Amino acid sequence: MEKFKKYKRQYFMPPVESMKWTQKEYIDKAPIWCSVDLRDGNQALVVPMTLEQKINFFKLLVKIGFKEIEVGFPAASETEYQFLRALIEQDLIPDDVTIQVLTQAREHIIKKTFEALRGAKKAVVHVYNSTSVAQREQVFKKSKEEILQIAVDGAALLKKLADETDGNFLFEYSPESFSGTEVDYALEVCNAVLDVWQPTKEKKAIINLPSTVQMAMPHVYASQIEYMCEHLKYRENVIVSLHPHNDRGSGISDAEMGILAGADRIEGTLFGNGERTGNVDIVTLAMNMYSQGVDPELDFTDMPQICEEYEQYTGMKINERSPYSGALVFAAFSGSHQDAIAKGMKYREEHDPDHWTVPYLPIDPTDIGRCYDADVIRINSQSGKGGVGYILEQNFGLNLPAKMREAMGYAAKSVSDHTHKELHPDEIFEVFKEKFEGLTSPYNITEVHFKQHNGIIAEVTAEYKGETRVIIASGNGRLNAVSNALKKHFRLEYDLVTYQEHALEQSSSSRAIAYVGIRNKEGKMFWGAGVDVDIIKASINALVTAINNCELAKEQNEK
Repeated sequence: MEKFKKYKRQYFMPPVESMKWTQKEYIDKAPIWCSVDLRDGNQALVVPMTLEQKINFFKLLVKIGFKEIEVGFPAASETEYQFLRALIEQDLIPDDVTIQVLTQAREHIIKKTFEALRGAKKAVVHVYNSTSVAQREQVFKKSKEEILQIAVDGAALLKKLADETDGNFLFEYSPESFSGTEVDYALEVCNAVLDVWQPTKEKKAIINLPSTVQMAMPHVYASQIEYMCEHLKYRENVIVSLHPHNDRGSGISDAEMGILAGADRIEGTLFGNGERTGNVDIVTLAMNMYSQGVDPELDFTDMPQICEEYEQYTGMKINERSPYSGALVFAAFSGSHQDAIAKGMKYREEHDPDHWTVPYLPIDPTDIGRCYDADVIRINSQSGKGGVGYILEQNFGLNLPAKMREAMGYAAKSVSDHTHKELHPDEIFEVFKEKFEGLTSPYNITEVHFKQHNGIIAEVTAEYKGETRVIIASGNGRLNAVSNALKKHFRLEYDLVTYQEHALEQSSSSRAIAYVGIRNKEGKMFWGAGVDVDIIKASINALVTAINNCELAKEQNEK
């Protein structure tokens, strides 16, 4: 790409670099969350939400646990204005939730904003003006002093109108385009605004520092935040808020590093919807904390329902690989991944550990309303024995011998490969029954009688290619006697090397399943399974199926 030289770095490192935030290992508590889905998120939609959709979305945000929700830019349009009025007049704002409204630092817009707020018990009034070099030079054509005065005048008008309006109002200021502003100048503007508001412990002010357009690597943003936090006036009475966008794809990193650098509050959206590449994704940010053992103080225990409502209200689609929320983020198709997950789940059953450590699953999918059988182990042509075995065990109670799992894995992969599709649990079970259960050709046993004499003697009524004959042989057990009868009469060459059985249901009349593995003279294994209330019948059926699989393979090789 030859035109790379037309670009240059447009960000500013702080005049003093300390980077103490790099010495912190993790985030130990949730920030104050503020959802901006109904303002920033809404204005990014191709078709903005209707009044009804916005009300329903507001209720969803309240249900999730947001205590601060930016509901719009009431002076921007009639729909925005009416939405705010509906929330107030219909008494839809819970007492423990604070709404937030956005306004430019312009007199007529600020006045209309306070008109829209009449009757509100409490609200954050968020005022902003742009401070970056590019905006000052190209858009507003104003000096630093003139831009600072716009911020101070806006702050003063907010204070005046709040004193004249019933309600409890907090103030927020954003040096919009902070990410392209000289850090010492941004500090000067913010401190001038704080001098107007004179925040106290009882009435704090919010200074919001947005990466309006991401221009730098996350460590730069964090260093800027640290400098601001260390040099803001009234710091103990100031809530430092971040509003990261995602132009460089590092919105999450900006937010996490910014919190380490001293920020107290995050403004973002569910699933990252916002202008251009979006805002910081609060779902991912909160769940990252959750996966580290920190309570995010937001409730995502029913993630599928939240996703469904979000898509319904916004018309947006959540990417299948979106962290935590995507339909496929817990899905393992790879055989090695499936095997590790299955063994990890088995380890949890056997050891009941205090903490979640299952390989390839950063959190327990059931914590957010997902299920193992439908969301975790998914079978296609890339899958292996571990995943297939896990599906059969979890869904159908089949605990296959280890080597039989391998054979079943190949069988399922073959079907998926030829049909070019994922196999659902019921389809996998059908593959198992078709391949390993109840094969009665070319051999079949219709009747067996046993008697004990120097071991076990079996009288077997067997069919081979339509012909019926009665054969007798002895053995050290019933299955061994039947096997000896078949081998002796039909001159079959194999060794019975694996036999396992277990109950399928917990009851006195439960059915049992038996698994039989035989090895032919070339050393290749063949498998069969049998199900019956009589374990002997189940075992014989499993043996016959294994023999038939061996014979069918032999016939195919001879063709």
